[in-house]
Amino acid sequence: MPENKKRDVQVVSLAEDTKVFRSRTWDRLKFEVEYSLQRGTTANSFLIEADKIALLDPPGESFTQNYLQSLQQRLKLSEIDYVILGHFNPNRGATLKALLELAPQLTFVCSNPAAIALRQVFETQELNIAVVRGEDTLDLGKGHALQFITTPTPRWPDSLLTYDPKTQILFTDKFYGAHTCGDQVFDEGWSIYSEDRRFYYDCLHASQAKQVISALDKIADLPVKFYATGHGPMVRYGLTELTHLYRKWSEEQNSKELTVALIYASAYGNTATLADALAKGITKAGAAVELINCEAAEPAEIQTAVEKCDGFIIGSPTLGGHAPTQIQTALGIVLSTASKNKLAGVFGSYGWSGEAVDLIESKLLDAGYKLGFESIRVKFKPTDVTLQQCKEIGIDFAQALKKAQRLRAPRQSASASQADRTAQAVGRIVGSLCVVSAKRGDVSSGMLASWVSQATFNPPGLTVAVAKDRAMESLTHSGDKFVLNILAEGKQLRKHFMKNFAPGEDRFAGVETKEAQNGCPILSDALAYLECTVENRMDCGDHWVVYAVVENGHLLQDAGVTAVHYRKTGSHY
Repeated sequence: MPENKKRDVQVVSLAEDTKVFRSRTWDRLKFEVEYSLQRGTTANSFLIEADKIALLDPPGESFTQNYLQSLQQRLKLSEIDYVILGHFNPNRGATLKALLELAPQLTFVCSNPAAIALRQVFETQELNIAVVRGEDTLDLGKGHALQFITTPTPRWPDSLLTYDPKTQILFTDKFYGAHTCGDQVFDEGWSIYSEDRRFYYDCLHASQAKQVISALDKIADLPVKFYATGHGPMVRYGLTELTHLYRKWSEEQNSKELTVALIYASAYGNTATLADALAKGITKAGAAVELINCEAAEPAEIQTAVEKCDGFIIGSPTLGGHAPTQIQTALGIVLSTASKNKLAGVFGSYGWSGEAVDLIESKLLDAGYKLGFESIRVKFKPTDVTLQQCKEIGIDFAQALKKAQRLRAPRQSASASQADRTAQAVGRIVGSLCVVSAKRGDVSSGMLASWVSQATFNPPGLTVAVAKDRAMESLTHSGDKFVLNILAEGKQLRKHFMKNFAPGEDRFAGVETKEAQNGCPILSDALAYLECTVENRMDCGDHWVVYAVVENGHLLQDAGVTAVHYRKTGSHY
């Protein structure tokens, strides 16, 4: 993080009559699951100054003061005619209230769900709202005839994209972004953002892939010079590649063999955050998620999803001691539609009591459904540790569905037998047994690893293969730090880390550790350890191959011999 530069607003001219106000922070702000990478972000807002003046997507309350000061240095706020909202959330409400006090004449332009939310936040205050339906337009003069495209998703039922034919800029709000912070406004050398953009997609959009494809279809024929994103750098140089990847990733999600219907409602956003974390875990484990926000979904949509899914999870807040009406309706559909052999789950957040979770759980158990995990009850806002636990629960839930599918699979064919012989040959590749231990903030994890190899002499570097459905995976992004604990022959540490840990369970309980210089746990009984920083990683099928630079290391046992992992097959560890 640059010195004395924690938050500011970077203002840059993008095109004729068009500026971007990039509210930047190198600190960690957490309002979405993908902030676990902790690389800061930019909240991008845009100003079009034609005959009429339009402001697009003012940032949340963390940036209100700096943002308004920056605006006032460049124009009179009383001259603003429109505020266009790609989506609305309560966090943005603080900035909008402050803006409305200084510019009471402005009109909000948004979709109908956003208009409803605006009126709830502003309560009795009278607002000027222009509700966008279909593909409406707004003529600002000087050739800026803005076109609006509604792109509702379960997470953002009010999602609205804005296209300016004069500048050929598509303002994409939640699409194509990345949570990174820096001075670079456009994505020159765009491949450096590949990991961040993929992680952003996986966290925000993988669970609503069907709606993403629908949105992509709506904008496919627009001539676009660049995407003006809600977060991160503008997408110009990597536009073609990223557009292709969004469709590819979404189609891959839709083609998964197993699907989990994740049905929820959220009063204050906390239950939605839990749903996001569960969805991230499920998709990490190779299953698809049909995310259903009951506040926007039609009963027929819920019924269809429940009929075709392999398992379902229901999440609810508790309001006045009860589940919201939308959840009660959804639960009724589930009970009358879902086969009793489908695995189920329940989660929810609450303020003073958690009766909604108990109600849903008891209804499902009484109807004969089996729960795939102990029901999740979270008071108020979930912590990082809770979110990590939810991701691990999602992974376990998807893995349980996969196991059930394998048990139902027919007997092997001749070609499968040949594949087994190939797997036996692959299994003769041996590797040293290590434990990778990592910690980021309050979240820590450890895993047994045998697919480890030295990769470079200068700088000293190594590679570790990490399965995508491992809890450790989320702690092995570029810039993350870990310790590679090389095990000595013997079974004690190996046996400890071979066991199946419950979601959120402390991997290091009962094991003697000390803290490395990089803050990660060192196993005191290891043969040696290496302190590493992740430099890069490559997507390789069901694993990530992580390349890390070794920054420090010590031999803990002079006479020990490295433990080696011998396998009979290459199809599993």
